[in-house]
Amino acid sequence: MDIINFLNLEFCNALLRFAICFAVNWIIVDKLYYSKSNRRDFYFTFMLISVAIYFLVCIMMNMDRGKATMGVGLGLFGIFSIMRYRTDSMPVREMTYLFVIVCLSVVHAMIDIEDVSVNTAADIVRLAIVDSIFVLAIVLCERKLKIQSTKLIQYDRPEMVKPGKRQELIADLEQRTGLKIRDVEVGGIDFLKDSVVLRITYDGPVNNDTDKQFTVRKSQWREIA
Repeated sequence: MDIINFLNLEFCNALLRFAICFAVNWIIVDKLYYSKSNRRDFYFTFMLISVAIYFLVCIMMNMDRGKATMGVGLGLFGIFSIMRYRTDSMPVREMTYLFVIVCLSVVHAMIDIEDVSVNTAADIVRLAIVDSIFVLAIVLCERKLKIQSTKLIQYDRPEMVKPGKRQELIADLEQRTGLKIRDVEVGGIDFLKDSVVLRITYDGPVNNDTDKQFTVRKSQWREIA
């Protein structure tokens, strides 16, 4: 196949599938994820990873079938290893969205592996079905399962964390914070300083990732209310 035919068929087909992939991922990230989380950093990460994974797999698929399969597997393993060991921990919801974005990018990149002049229309139909299933599943989960907002609090009355004083504890926290508290979990207790770390579940937006954990690094204490 000469260069003109390559640009007219394979390259254009790849760009078409990329446009569909980018549009679907944008709908998932912008309309389903960002509308609730308002996390610009993860918005940026999801969209650019979608682009990178798609073209990475496309290039690898131009290799021989055996080399391509091994290359894609090793490449994705390397990407997730770097993200796991070289970055801060990612919340479960964000990690799930990331996995969905990566899966869709790989599916769009690998679905067309035969004669593009014959199977293009069939590939588009299959992609539309797969994309619809993904979007529908996310919509159903987002509507059924609401995000619980949590916050870490340094509390100065450790005697209030006794099981028999739970209602008094919640009432005191609601009076101090002005939040409608749904649940309270007890973390580390420091009797020398008369303090305890509590994680409250309340009605309201999530402020930061530190509020979702009990193990807090020294540099994170300034983020705790």
